[in-house]
Amino acid sequence: MDPTTDNAGQSGDPGDARASLEALRAEIAKAVVGQDPAVTGLVVALLCRGHVLLEGVPGVAKTLLVRALASALELDTKRVQFTPDLMPGDVTGSLVYDARTAEFSFQPGPVFTNLLLADEINRTPPKTQSSLLEAMEERQVTVDGTPRPLPDPFLVAATQNPVEYEGTYPLPEAQLDRFLLKLTIPLPSRQDEIDVLTRHAEGFNPRDLKAAGVRPVAGPKDLEAARAAVAETTISPEITAYVVDICRATRESPSLTLGVSPRGATALLSTARAWAWLTGRDYVIPDDVKALALPTLRHRVQLRPEAEMEGVTADSVINAILAHVPVPR
Repeated sequence: MDPTTDNAGQSGDPGDARASLEALRAEIAKAVVGQDPAVTGLVVALLCRGHVLLEGVPGVAKTLLVRALASALELDTKRVQFTPDLMPGDVTGSLVYDARTAEFSFQPGPVFTNLLLADEINRTPPKTQSSLLEAMEERQVTVDGTPRPLPDPFLVAATQNPVEYEGTYPLPEAQLDRFLLKLTIPLPSRQDEIDVLTRHAEGFNPRDLKAAGVRPVAGPKDLEAARAAVAETTISPEITAYVVDICRATRESPSLTLGVSPRGATALLSTARAWAWLTGRDYVIPDDVKALALPTLRHRVQLRPEAEMEGVTADSVINAILAHVPVPR
């Protein structure tokens, strides 16, 4: 299948779907330089029907990455800038009185989309943060007692800046656990940064992705076929036990006050399965679990204050656990 054809996103064949999703990297690279791991993570989240927390300092193209993904997947996308005065109804929608009919009608909020970019989610109070919980977990919004289903596919990509503390409201553990993956967006390498500046000098406009050449290479039907294929990917009892052993080890780590919950173990199994399918296999191996362990688990653990003072990080604890838990043969 030629990903540049006008029929992109209309295939129901798993093989074509995999080729189209693999083409996303090249397409998004037209707008975003050097963020392949984040692109892969977003695709994995879509295959698992999960949500993603993007963390990085300001100016590393978090917003541009999500917009480019939506364009390359031919998905509807909306952006909400989370601020301290944002109200829950500003996200979910609300009832509006119509003077002509003397009735209230529901006005959908920006959450009614395929890909919701929740920008700087940690800058809004918990009441508004929690307005996303039902949408993320139940894929519906209830207003005035009436549940309203959200479109499918539906993904929340929330960004937060790790260096800003004043005026921020850290996400509680219960909400962090609702995110399938936490992807860290690093500063670019020297060569990547040179490439970014060169593009801008040549007239690249991040607000005009069409001019940058970003075209749809996959779509909802590809995602549907891919999800069906991922569900058929084999998981052996040994792999299931390996995932459980990793997660149980986090609960026993002396560096952590909070380990990975059973929901986190389920998430790791799902992301490893999606990664196995993306790499061309119909079965999961231990390397798939290791590849997705950090982004799937790093936000589900909590460090002890004394460990944090010693420079220990969630990633270092998880890496140490991966190095010590026996790998199935």
